[in-house]
Amino acid sequence: MGSRTKIVVLHMKEIIYTAIFAALAVVLVVLLVIMFRPDGSTDQTDTGKRYTPGIYTSALTLNNTNLEVEVTVDESRINSIRFSNIDETVTAMFPLIQPAIEDIAEQIYETQSLDDIALPEDTPYTSRMILDAIREAVEKAAVR
Repeated sequence: MGSRTKIVVLHMKEIIYTAIFAALAVVLVVLLVIMFRPDGSTDQTDTGKRYTPGIYTSALTLNNTNLEVEVTVDESRINSIRFSNIDETVTAMFPLIQPAIEDIAEQIYETQSLDDIALPEDTPYTSRMILDAIREAVEKAAVR
């Protein structure tokens, strides 16, 4: 009984396609593992309390006029930022103060952070004072 020699003919095109599909399969498996593996870190800000719920105020003085910035928080979010005792004379003397606090508050609502707040270009110094007053009120609310 003689052994027959078998000749296998492989086309180079088939080998290249097979190698490409195998490489893509390996990349897909690696990406799926990276995307769906559990993170080792637990973010304490999402699971725990960040603030003591309530309304906190901070004083702000503009041109010998005292204003109070009022910040309302719940356990994990800043819900409201406003002036609590602003009157018509202050808004007449500082017409851009209300839009400035609204712009700052909008950014804080979106990010829930006081970092990287873009201050309005038309009132940078007043906006900085408002942001410092907000920061002081939020520090009063922070859980220690």
